[in-house]
Amino acid sequence: MPADNKDMKFLSKISLIVLLLRGAEIYALDASIRNIEDDSTLRAALKNEWFLEAPSKVLGQKKISHVLYGGTKVEVRTEVGNTEFGIVLARERNGVYPGWAQGSWVLTRHKDTGQAVRIRVFIRSDPNVYVQFRPLNADKSLLDVVVYDAYIMRSTPLPFSFDRLMTEPIEEVFKSLGDKFPSKYFEPELAFYHDSSDFVESVRAYLPELAFQDDGAIDQNGEYVFIETLEKQTGEKGLNCSGFAKWVVDGILKPVTGQRLDIDILKKKFGDRGTSFSTLYDDLRDPYFGLDWTRNLASIANKTLLSENFSKQEEFEVKHWTFQFVTERVNNTRNTESYPGFLSDAGFAFEGLHALMYTLAITEPGRIYLAAVNREMGNPPLRQYFHVAVLVPYFNEVGNFTITVFESAAETSFTAFKTRYPKGCFVSLVRIPLNGRFEP
Repeated sequence: MPADNKDMKFLSKISLIVLLLRGAEIYALDASIRNIEDDSTLRAALKNEWFLEAPSKVLGQKKISHVLYGGTKVEVRTEVGNTEFGIVLARERNGVYPGWAQGSWVLTRHKDTGQAVRIRVFIRSDPNVYVQFRPLNADKSLLDVVVYDAYIMRSTPLPFSFDRLMTEPIEEVFKSLGDKFPSKYFEPELAFYHDSSDFVESVRAYLPELAFQDDGAIDQNGEYVFIETLEKQTGEKGLNCSGFAKWVVDGILKPVTGQRLDIDILKKKFGDRGTSFSTLYDDLRDPYFGLDWTRNLASIANKTLLSENFSKQEEFEVKHWTFQFVTERVNNTRNTESYPGFLSDAGFAFEGLHALMYTLAITEPGRIYLAAVNREMGNPPLRQYFHVAVLVPYFNEVGNFTITVFESAAETSFTAFKTRYPKGCFVSLVRIPLNGRFEP
C-alpha cells in the first residue's frame, strides 16, 4: 500500500522552524587545520601538576586562564564523571569556553588510579567531531577519528608514546600519518552549501500552505488527488509523506521543465527489489511502494538535471560508507560495535545515519536525499517501505553542520527522525541534485 504513514498526521502541527540569517555576522568560522594555534608549550607547563599528579590533588586545582602567543584564549579546568575525570584545555568561542571549540584538548584519567585513558582533540567546533588518542604500549599509541559516533579511522598505530602525546604539537602527529589523515572531513568548503541552505529556506516558506492528508499528492495538472485511485480530493486537501516528497522534487524540476511529474510513472516498479516470495504479495501489500517511489523520483530528477547516465540506480542510490564501527548510547552506556553499512534491499541501519549524512555532506555538497524507511512487518513478515522523508545535510554560513528533515508536509528534527523507529528499521537513500531554484 502507499507509504501513507498515518501516524505522521501530527507532524503538520509541529513544524519546527529555525531561521537561517544569511546576513548574520560570521564570527564563528573555524580555521583550517594547519592554522589552529599550537598549545603544546602550555601542555608541557601543565604536565606535572595536572596530567601526572594524583587525582585528589588535580581535582583540587582551581581553573586557570591562559593566552597563547597568537592571542587564543584557553581555560584550563577539570570535569568529573562517575569513574573518570578530564583535564580540559578549553578554547574560547564567542566569549565562552565550551570545551569543544576548535583546538580544545581533553585528557581523561581514572578517578581512582589516575591512569590516563585517552586524549581528545576537537579539530572542528563540534562536540561530535574529534580525533582521539589511546595508549597502546610504551612506545606507541592508537588514533581514532570520530564523526557523530562513527569511526572514520579506528585503532591506527602512531609512533608516539602516550606520554609524549601529552605535550606533542598536534600538527606533528598528523604529519606522521602523511596523506592517511582524512583532513577533508574537518574542512568543508562553505561556499558549496549555499544552494542547500537556500533550498531549506524556500521549502520552509511554503510549508504553512500545506497540510497532511492520507494518500494525498498533487498530480501533473496541479490537482490534489489520492495516490492509489487518482481521484480528486474533497474537503481538507493535503499530502502524505510520499506526496510531499513528490511536491519537493516537483519544486526542483518545474523551473527547468515547466511541468509536474505524473503520479502513475512514480508508482512503477524500479530496479532490483524483493524476492520471488515477496513478489507474490506485490498486489496485496505493495511492500516496496516507498522504495519504487523514491527511486523513480531520483531517476527522473538526475536525468533532468544531470544526464541520462545519472538516471541509473547505481548512480543515484547511496551504497557507499566510510566507517566500519559506530558507538551506540544505551542507558548511559557507550558500546562500540561493527556497522554493517549498506544492505541490499534495506539500505542503512539508523545507528550510522547521522555520520553517513555528515560524510555525504562533505563529499557530495549540493545534494538532498530521499529516505525510504523500512522494516520487516506483517504476516508473513515482509520488508515494507512505509515512510518517506527528505533529508538535507549541509554546513550553514558559520560552518555548523545540520540536517534538516522535511516529511509529511512539515519540518521535523533529525533527532526525532532517527530515534522514532525501533532497532531493526533501515533507511534506503537516493540522492537528488539541486539547481538553485525551487518553485513547486
